[in-house]
Amino acid sequence: MEDIASNIQRVRERIGRAASACGRSESEITLVAVTKTFSVAMISEAIVAGLIHLGENRVQEAEAKIRSFSGRADLEWHLVGHLQSNKARRAVELFHVVHAVDSVKLGAKLSEACIETGKSLSVLIQVDLGEEPTKFGAPPDLVRELASEIGRLPGLRLDGLMTIPPFFPDPDQTRPFFAELHEIRDRLESESPGSLGKKHLSMGMSHDFEIAIAEGATIVRIGTAIFGSRS
Repeated sequence: MEDIASNIQRVRERIGRAASACGRSESEITLVAVTKTFSVAMISEAIVAGLIHLGENRVQEAEAKIRSFSGRADLEWHLVGHLQSNKARRAVELFHVVHAVDSVKLGAKLSEACIETGKSLSVLIQVDLGEEPTKFGAPPDLVRELASEIGRLPGLRLDGLMTIPPFFPDPDQTRPFFAELHEIRDRLESESPGSLGKKHLSMGMSHDFEIAIAEGATIVRIGTAIFGSRS
């Protein structure tokens, strides 16, 4: 059994060192523990160790887990994986933040569900910078148009951008992708101040989060460095 509390402490220390190295504060960075495939018992250990931001990749897998912690109003659940528009309503009912909005169609479905349920939802636009066929996201040249459309949808708060770069054995090779997302965000904010709400950059996972922090990440999505290898 992984010592989850110790792993969390080590990850927090690494976040602190990475932030300090680039003149930032650790408080600027939200640690989202990605619980995909991990058990309720393991998630409970992470919560006891102080984590309140929890991420899941799929609506179906998340549902039972989120119900298990229905008494914890302080927890914030993030959907970090691809979302099909036919699951938009359930996503609105379960999650507080959706990281992977990549089309006006999906945004409209989420907005419709927010209106029907009386909820407000924080969303991020997923940007496809690696052009990998197995990954999703809006092309960089369409982000401005997508941000303008999503920003007008009732019930949604557009709070920033997200990306998943290609995997490289050397994590430093992810740097240009993170830097590009930062540039896109700053350009959008310059053209339309306040259009990205909290101005989040959700980027960086267990393998490369220190590089992401150096390039401006405000949210890092960590799974295996906390819970161990997935089965």
